[in-house]
Amino acid sequence: MADWALRARGLRGLLLDISGVLYDSGGEEGLGSAIAGSVEAVRRIKQSGLKLRFCTNETQATRTKFVQKLQQLGFDMSEKEVIAPAPAACQILQERGLHPYLVVHDALVPEFDSVDKSNPNCVVLGDAANNFSYENLNRAFQILIGLETPILFSLGKGRYYKETDGLKLDVGVYMKALEYACDIEAEVIGKPSKAFFLSALADMNVEPHEAQ
Repeated sequence: MADWALRARGLRGLLLDISGVLYDSGGEEGLGSAIAGSVEAVRRIKQSGLKLRFCTNETQATRTKFVQKLQQLGFDMSEKEVIAPAPAACQILQERGLHPYLVVHDALVPEFDSVDKSNPNCVVLGDAANNFSYENLNRAFQILIGLETPILFSLGKGRYYKETDGLKLDVGVYMKALEYACDIEAEVIGKPSKAFFLSALADMNVEPHEAQ
């Protein structure tokens, strides 16, 4: 679309999902595969003059590694353009002086290197894959139930997602289990949290009515 047409519509920014929209995860060596036409679509959006941010609930890799993988698939994408839950969670933990017990994927752990994890007083739950063991979830339960004010952060709340070999259970299923066991409500960091999308718009300096 021409720049003059975008201005006429008052559209200045665009938020794009990644998993299941631009690419499907899984496959050989976990690289995944680009969905047909998605690489070209991103290129054309950038040529249009729109500001662009990619919003993802990806929590099986650090943002750096995730972006590198997508670049390998041909996407014109930089790390600063990707809004992800783990960096947002680290900021919240530091601001509130919280020490998390992590139930996350092994590949995501380095994202929390700057956070004090001793004597945990909250739980952070991500898409932990094989780390969603009884032992890990029960330890998270024990920590939460032992706190006067239990705090559970969930990096998203999806029920399932698609990989190249089929559907997989997502973090929301395990979030609900801990909510039920501890009689609490998780704080969701990531989609569909309103604050998550507003942070992406603020990063572009775009108002909600100016974006899609």
